[in-house]
Amino acid sequence: MKTLKSIGAVLAGLVAVFVLSGATDALLEGTGIMKQPFADNGTGFILLVVLYRQLYVAIGAYITAALAPDKPMKHAMILAGIGFVLGIVGAIVMWHLPPHWYPISLVVLGWPSAWIGARLRSRKAVAV
Repeated sequence: MKTLKSIGAVLAGLVAVFVLSGATDALLEGTGIMKQPFADNGTGFILLVVLYRQLYVAIGAYITAALAPDKPMKHAMILAGIGFVLGIVGAIVMWHLPPHWYPISLVVLGWPSAWIGARLRSRKAVAV
């Protein structure tokens, strides 16, 4: 049962990241704020996209840590590892599309963002 709770905690965090990112992207594209192709957006806007994606990673890690049956940081780092692999795959598949620094930044920043989210949850759990 503990294994299923662990898997569920990580999946819940992953789903949260995907849903939040997808919904924000759809909203920004639907309103015309985010241009397609993505490279047509300015550097400042792309940095904003990186920022909100990292915020969503932190939220996903927070959720994972909150739902983990034990060792919340370990669960959040498993989430980060899955995100790392998916990010590398995404960077390889989309490498033909500029800017190349964008997927690299997502891969590099995912680990610390997940750590921050789990750390915030751990601090809250101690305070309660």
